[in-house]
Amino acid sequence: MTDSKIRGAISRCRRAPAGIFTSVHYNDSVRLLVSLCVLVVVACTPAAVAQTPAARELRPYLTATPSMTAPPPIGLVVTAPAPLPSATPILYTVKAGDTLNQIADNYHVLPEAVLGENPDLDPNVMAVGRVLRIPGNPAGPAGGATSTPETLPVEQIACHPTADGGLWCFVLVHNDSANLIENVTAQVTLIGADGQSLASKSTVLLLDILQPQQSLPLAIFFPSGAPGEALPQVQILTAMRLLPNDARYLPASIRETLARVSWSGVAAELNGEVFLPAGSAAAKSVWVAAVAYDHDGNVVGLRRWESEVGLSPGESLPFSFMISSVSGRIERVEYAVEARP
Repeated sequence: MTDSKIRGAISRCRRAPAGIFTSVHYNDSVRLLVSLCVLVVVACTPAAVAQTPAARELRPYLTATPSMTAPPPIGLVVTAPAPLPSATPILYTVKAGDTLNQIADNYHVLPEAVLGENPDLDPNVMAVGRVLRIPGNPAGPAGGATSTPETLPVEQIACHPTADGGLWCFVLVHNDSANLIENVTAQVTLIGADGQSLASKSTVLLLDILQPQQSLPLAIFFPSGAPGEALPQVQILTAMRLLPNDARYLPASIRETLARVSWSGVAAELNGEVFLPAGSAAAKSVWVAAVAYDHDGNVVGLRRWESEVGLSPGESLPFSFMISSVSGRIERVEYAVEARP
């Protein structure tokens, strides 16, 4: 059929009455016309279009992948070899209000023995911050400090450069024993890329004691000129385990704490109270240590608060002070307390 005939057939197909397709009496021409109409209708039916869902914006998110093992601290950790019990001195940092007799009594040694270890010491003028050598006394009375250092796990070592070119280094140690640990000291050495020592300083814990299952950082500051790329090497010098029920430390606790972090995240106002249970001796000295951590759990700041008044048994002593970060935002704050009669 020619194009004109096909177009004519399609026109007649559209105008044909419906009964023509159901009649049993139609000739070949009609049969051909019906077949052509069916083909045309099928060909002219639009194909189904697949519905594609509209694209939605995908928002990426971070997932935390748990680690099977805790990463080791950044830095070299060297523990001091266990010394002979009879010849190992203890390092003690002089604090405000200390006297020679008091220090000697705390370690159950004679004042003359302390002077023997520190021949240039003037007992009438002891500078705050001076480190004294206290002779070990393993045969002392119950409750005295032993001369064999405990092995303290080092959880973290990190150094943070300051704007003036200095370097703050924090060494986070943990007491995994069931006893009080006293007089924790360490030495931090900065090691250059060539393996040579660049600078070295000793440091003491913020409190005299480290409670069982507690972590506290030792902090040390290297002044301007310290290389920020140096690797810190840490050596634990002293860590003395105390016998239970040492009368020099009281069972104080921290409660009702509140930390208000500034909008910048680099400072926080800390509030709370120290509680001393009934039946305890009265406290003449109360210290609170606060440690600031960032989002990744790194130590970024610490501060010690000292009371100006004592604390009676069964009563509470409120505290309020500020803490600052040397690197990054403060995400949480942990506390430790020390009370002495």
